Amino acid sequence: MTTIQLDQTVPDFELPSTSDTIFKLSDYKGKNVVIYFYPKDSTPGCTLEGQNFRDNIAEFEAHNTIIVGISRDSIRKHENFKAKQAFPFELLSDEDESACGLFDVLHLKKNYGREYMGIVRSTFLIDKDGVLRQEWRKVKVKEHLAEVLEAVKAL
Repeated sequence: MTTIQLDQTVPDFELPSTSDTIFKLSDYKGKNVVIYFYPKDSTPGCTLEGQNFRDNIAEFEAHNTIIVGISRDSIRKHENFKAKQAFPFELLSDEDESACGLFDVLHLKKNYGREYMGIVRSTFLIDKDGVLRQEWRKVKVKEHLAEVLEAVKAL
């Protein structure tokens, strides 16, 4: 499978989404798209990251930008997480890891001596023409939102 590269068109993909919809990237041509990959619903870092996007959604929308979050959690778990946190954006379920592969965010991780394949927190900014303009890998949640917003404003 090919992984995406900066300044190249992102191949179209679709995933099941909250709100009983299917997200298809090509449906958002004409808008900037921020895709953030996160390890797991309802964990501290992932909750804070989603809250940061939620709390600044008006600024993203003012710059013709939508936000979507992706993890390997099920739609049911996503619906609960989205409702509890009042996220005004959709969460996509990548249980088959197709988008994770496309964006190369699944890597070997270690936790308490156990090794496993997990999502490395990463964010991607796709412009209104479907071209990948910016990527952030191994994201640190605290300073991340300001960097993404700055990049969106620069488009």
